[in-house]
Amino acid sequence: MSKQKARKGTLAKVLRHLRRYLPLVGLTVALAAVTVAATLLIPVYTGDAIDLILAPGQVDFDGLRGLILRMAAVLAAGAAAQWLMNLCSNRITYSVIRDLRRQAFDRLQSLPLSYLDGQRTGDVVSRVVADVDQFADGLLMGFTQLFTGVLTILGTLGFMLRVNVGITLVVVCITPVSLGVAAFIARSTHSMFRLQSETRGEQTALIDEMVAGQKVVQAFGQEDEVLARFDEINDRLEACSLRAIFFSSLTNPCTRFVNSLVYAGVCLTGALGAVQGLVTVGQLSCLLSYANQYTKPFNEISGVVTELQNALACAGRVLELIEAEPQTPDAPDARALTAENTVGQVELTDVDFRYLPDRPLIQDLDLKVQPGQRVAIVGPTGCGKTTIINLLMRFYDVDGGSIAVDGTDIRRITRRSLRAFYGMVLQDTWLKAGTIRENIAYSAPDATEEEIVAAAKAAHAHGFILRLPQGYDTVITEDGGSLSQGQKQLLCIARVMLRLPPMLILDEATSSIDTRTEIHIQQAFHRMMQGRTSFIVAHRLSTIRTADVILVMKDGRVIEQGTHRQLLRQGGFYADLYNSQFEE
Repeated sequence: MSKQKARKGTLAKVLRHLRRYLPLVGLTVALAAVTVAATLLIPVYTGDAIDLILAPGQVDFDGLRGLILRMAAVLAAGAAAQWLMNLCSNRITYSVIRDLRRQAFDRLQSLPLSYLDGQRTGDVVSRVVADVDQFADGLLMGFTQLFTGVLTILGTLGFMLRVNVGITLVVVCITPVSLGVAAFIARSTHSMFRLQSETRGEQTALIDEMVAGQKVVQAFGQEDEVLARFDEINDRLEACSLRAIFFSSLTNPCTRFVNSLVYAGVCLTGALGAVQGLVTVGQLSCLLSYANQYTKPFNEISGVVTELQNALACAGRVLELIEAEPQTPDAPDARALTAENTVGQVELTDVDFRYLPDRPLIQDLDLKVQPGQRVAIVGPTGCGKTTIINLLMRFYDVDGGSIAVDGTDIRRITRRSLRAFYGMVLQDTWLKAGTIRENIAYSAPDATEEEIVAAAKAAHAHGFILRLPQGYDTVITEDGGSLSQGQKQLLCIARVMLRLPPMLILDEATSSIDTRTEIHIQQAFHRMMQGRTSFIVAHRLSTIRTADVILVMKDGRVIEQGTHRQLLRQGGFYADLYNSQFEE
């Protein structure tokens, strides 16, 4: 019952997306009616033409000539209406999937990181790309065949009633058999197509993951294990696809069987009526033609129903993404930070945070950073260093306590302005597909050529950029292509140096850079941090000796705090960490 409710709910949501295109839907229905009317008139003219052929040598050629002209006009009108109907249905279908993709991608921009961290990238991509395509196929078939099929059934019954009521009743009595077959197939296939769509998303996720990490796979000799995982998912996809296709393939033979019953019933009753003089030969020919036309839409509609089950299953997955709970919106009275009213004082008060409800990470964290101070955060892996960065940027919100900038809780500041006042360089580099110039200017699209080159020089990236085939116009892929990890990180540093925001976050910013270049980068950072509140996360303690304050974290708590010299004199946890990096 819950699956049926979910299916109905998905259908209702799809219909709401169609609401804005109601004029086009109405036009499509009208054109479908014209197409069906033209198709149904032809048997009438054909029957009339047969009745005009009385016997050898007794043919009403004048009547036939008029019928032929009318048939030609009706056929032309029907063809034009069908062509226009297809244009309208294509416009509706691809407008709807454009809207769905836009809404899905727009929702991705507003989803909290906690949602994205819990999803496989390939599955999200599959929802936005593959599932929307599958939905488009089903919707297009629905518009092109469902309307014409239903109108053909209703129109055929009307024309048959005009010719002979008794034979029409025979057709109507057999109709429920076809409807029952279609309903059974619809119930059986929806859950199977849903499973097929989910398994396809799982396969896409694995392929995306393995292509991105192919170097690591080959380096550790995991090709056979990866292939085994792929084969297991591929076999499951084959099994659920075969089940879905098996049930959907029952449509054609079952509906053809019902069609044969309808045709046989019309033949038998029509022949008896013709012998008794109740119908003419032309009328019998007309009725047999209608019997064929009446049953054909049941084949098409049954196929459409099966395809729609697949479409609804895919639409359900896309709508789940669109309707996912977005991040908490900015408060109605949230203010935007401006250069005039921001000096860079940051204060953390009794901050508590956990990624999982039953696993506390940061507890009772207090910290006050004065404007222009350089704060280094050190500690063992998993102690919460990067989590503090996530909280400062509001990628996550605190569970308890508060974080304030210049005395204002960051939850009362717009996210966009807060993040605009931070420049961030992470250990994990991110570059987009495009030129070197576009990647550096990502933080400041309006930057001049001189500003871009100056930022690259400050980041010590100018030299290797000039050695590239097209210099700053060299096009790279989203993972940096043939650039080394260090070169990619230099581009990310240049991106921040181009904008020079009031506050900085450096999370292992030089982890992939050689020692000599790192010395130059540290000097550039030192100049850049002058007068700017800076947070530096580092494992190599030699890089943070000049920090104004060093926070030593362990198990989500600040256990030591002070300058480099003060902490060494204390001989505590920091001293042990520092000495362990330099002992023989």
